[in-house]
Amino acid sequence: MTTGLRERKKLRTRRELGTAALDLAVRHGLAEVTVEQIAEAAEVSPRTFFNYFSSKEEAVVAAGVEHARELADRLAARPADEAVMASLRAVMRELLGETAPPKEWVAQVRLVRANPALLPHQLAAHAQIEHSLQAVLAGRTGLAPDDLHPALTAAAVMAAIRVATDRWLGSDEHDDLGDVIDDALDLLATGLRHPSRAP
Repeated sequence: MTTGLRERKKLRTRRELGTAALDLAVRHGLAEVTVEQIAEAAEVSPRTFFNYFSSKEEAVVAAGVEHARELADRLAARPADEAVMASLRAVMRELLGETAPPKEWVAQVRLVRANPALLPHQLAAHAQIEHSLQAVLAGRTGLAPDDLHPALTAAAVMAAIRVATDRWLGSDEHDDLGDVIDDALDLLATGLRHPSRAP
């Protein structure tokens, strides 16, 4: 479905506000950032800011939502006969790039880890992302959107990406994040079998 000009402009403004919020919070600290500063950086009014976000905290986690929305869109575009986990691995590789993950993603994860006040907003964003992913998975499998399989798969995939990213950040980032996420998705694909017990 083609997105109209009005919707594209709204999406661009939302992304610019989210980027500005994250950049300012990383540079100055979350507590020091105001809605007015975010709006000024994005060249909109504070009133416009509140058309998109209810708080600066919600805006800060928006970058992660945008990356995950792209994940769902790209997953929907993969070949219909491709295995779901294979599609997910391919899409994650595309999003992460050949050598490094998007800087915005890493910055947001670090910021949330350092600011517990952001956690409820990140959880709300994850729920939104999970719902979008669930809808795509239901479409690929031909199951109803409220079927247990796409719902559980979406939740498990989101958990796998979160755990893999946390492990990568805790390992001084020496490993490739794409490899760590691949390993996590492989574990899901094999039913979380322990390696020593795999047939």
